[in-house]
Amino acid sequence: MAEEVLRFAHVIGAAVLLGTGAGIAFFMVMAVRTRDPALIAHVSGTVVVADVLFTATAVVVQPITGYLLARQIGWSLGEGWIVLSLMLYVIVGLFWLPVVWIQIRLRELARRSAGRGEPLLPAFDRLYRIWFAFGFPAFFAVLGIFWLMLTRPELAL
Repeated sequence: MAEEVLRFAHVIGAAVLLGTGAGIAFFMVMAVRTRDPALIAHVSGTVVVADVLFTATAVVVQPITGYLLARQIGWSLGEGWIVLSLMLYVIVGLFWLPVVWIQIRLRELARRSAGRGEPLLPAFDRLYRIWFAFGFPAFFAVLGIFWLMLTRPELAL
């Protein structure tokens, strides 16, 4: 029974990471396309809350459930697909952590512009481009982790 519960928790956590990340990206991109500082401020505020509630929780739960699941099943943490998954997980974190800070900053810049009735500042656009670019390696790394979890290929690392 414990294996099924751990596997369920691990898969749900992975789905939350992928789904929340994709959803956040979609809504943020759509909001920024409007160039409406008030709308962007509102959406980016929601994005920050979603990242804290869902993504951060899943980020903590994933390695715990993964470790416990591997122990329960008897997989060595030295197996190639697990090592590669962990490496990709670190890459995701290296891109996600700055993105969280950028989202908070984008929210503040949009709030400032909305409060003053002014268009978005050039600093907003510069940060947004970085946010957008950082999403791609993180997203594809998460997809890679999914593929590794599902196929568990034999890799010599």
